[in-house]
Amino acid sequence: MSVNRSYKTYEDQAITTASPGQLTLMLYDGCLKFIRLAKAALAEQDYEQKNVQLVKAQNIIRELMLTLDQEVQIAGGMMQMYDYIHRCLVEANVKSDADSLNEAEQYVTEFRDAWKEVLVAHRKQQFKQNGQV
Repeated sequence: MSVNRSYKTYEDQAITTASPGQLTLMLYDGCLKFIRLAKAALAEQDYEQKNVQLVKAQNIIRELMLTLDQEVQIAGGMMQMYDYIHRCLVEANVKSDADSLNEAEQYVTEFRDAWKEVLVAHRKQQFKQNGQV
């Protein structure tokens, strides 16, 4: 029990001390986790669990949509993609459609991987500016 409490404390601290960029990465990772859990539940025909996990994934995509900085040039395209991913997740849930679920997973993975590259490049630039490279 204390191990679970310690892990929860660690997890909470990681979230509260994360940069906005790291939080976005955590959202992508969480979304992928819930999509994969939904895929497993769908394979086991556990439709209740599939629904629970897909609602979590949908909520994350909605959060990404709400926090998208509309001042950034590519925001419009990202919003369209987030909307499409959300529709794939809803369709996967309503129709138990594995193809829609796989498509959503593919796009979220691409977003996550691209975002991770941006964070790494930004971190390298910061170190370079601070003379740490």
